[in-house]
Amino acid sequence: MKLVETPFQTLALARSVLLEPYGLDDSHLSAALSEIFRHRVDYADLYFQFTRTEGWSLEEGIVKSGSFSIDQGVGVRAVSGDKTAFAYSDVIGADALMNAARATRTIAARGAGRTKVSGTLVPGQGHALYGLDDPIPRLEATQKVALLERVERMARAKDPRVRQVMAGLAAEYDVVLVARSDGHVAADVRPLVRLSLSVIAEQGGRREQGHSGGGGRFDFSHFDDERLERYVDEAVHAALTNLEARPAPAGTMTVVLGPGWPGVLLHEAVGHGLEGDFNRKGSSVFAGRIGERVASPGVTVVDDGTLSQRRGSLNVDDEGNPTQRNVLIEDGILRGYLQDSLNARLMKSAVTGNGRRESFAHLPMPRMTNTYMLAGGRDPAEILESVDRGLYAVNFGGGQVDITNGKFVFSASEAWWVENGRLQYPVKGATIVGNGPDALQRVTMIGNDMRLDPGIGVCGKDGQSVPVGVGQPTLRIERMTVGGTA
Repeated sequence: MKLVETPFQTLALARSVLLEPYGLDDSHLSAALSEIFRHRVDYADLYFQFTRTEGWSLEEGIVKSGSFSIDQGVGVRAVSGDKTAFAYSDVIGADALMNAARATRTIAARGAGRTKVSGTLVPGQGHALYGLDDPIPRLEATQKVALLERVERMARAKDPRVRQVMAGLAAEYDVVLVARSDGHVAADVRPLVRLSLSVIAEQGGRREQGHSGGGGRFDFSHFDDERLERYVDEAVHAALTNLEARPAPAGTMTVVLGPGWPGVLLHEAVGHGLEGDFNRKGSSVFAGRIGERVASPGVTVVDDGTLSQRRGSLNVDDEGNPTQRNVLIEDGILRGYLQDSLNARLMKSAVTGNGRRESFAHLPMPRMTNTYMLAGGRDPAEILESVDRGLYAVNFGGGQVDITNGKFVFSASEAWWVENGRLQYPVKGATIVGNGPDALQRVTMIGNDMRLDPGIGVCGKDGQSVPVGVGQPTLRIERMTVGGTA
């Protein structure tokens, strides 16, 4: 997929999709913003969106479901102090736009706005991280089904114990345009694809499951022979490994986390606590701790929305600001929070390009993009060899965290018992319990193998879901609480 040459190409395409078919131009946008500012507000913006999605799922060799949808609309927001008024319409047009603008005026007292609306909308800056093409028509429906059927055959051929294969293919084409009361206008065209695979293996009446897959902001050509083979190998290996798993031990022990997807623990236990809204309200365990040590020396955590073609990346965020590489924790010291425009203004700090929303029908809030820990200098084999007795967590399933105190609980979908520096046997039912800031201060060894997840992350917050990325190197963490079944 060819990458975008300039943000102006993106803006031109967004105008052709979101404005021109409905008789709208920049004068209509300026008029709507001016209508909001007939009352006393600090800031206003318009968020136009067109989204086309498609999904296919295959189970037992049969396509069990197929879906295709188109959604579009405009959200109008006005901000006064820490108050927000919001209205949206799933109809794009001059009348709908003005009606939504009038609805948002009710947030504030009558009188002229404190800031004059710019009469000219000026294109803002953005990145060129992925292409403009819609991935959905790149393959015919028959080709997409054939791809899923092929993945199923590959998985069944790996081992006779494979009893069931479930595969899914999803694609999205998202076009957004943001116009702000400061005269800034920006757009983004966001392709997104994902392939998911689940395998159930059976042996001696016992059935276990393994998962794999990946994706990002590109088209279906990403899923070449080598990548499909890797997905299949990973899912089948996980299912067969779990067939041999013994009950997990419980207690306080050394835990080694594998690279890549286990970074979801970092995302949940630390990342959410560094979002600006929680810290402005004082509800995060990290509130008011900028400049303090919150992790072991060597621990550096960044949130980077500028990684090419990654699932969590954006050319601009959902407020029209370019995404950034934000260092959150540097060598163990807390350096900053993730900010959208509202919380940055109220906290008197800089916007970080992390204003995100699920759709035009939702308000933006500070959210992560691609959040990961930087690599250290230790060989992963050396880290495992250093463990006398402990748990090696290769992969994680679900988890949850309490932002106010940092406490988390995560279940390991693949884990091993380690003794005398060697993997002994796989274990099942292991849960890792801890406190985010406390766990970061118990990190004693950091691997040189930092890896991002394969492109499967979805983050939920306040009822909104957005695609994200996670990652980390191999980590050794001391005195972690492990809940088991043994």
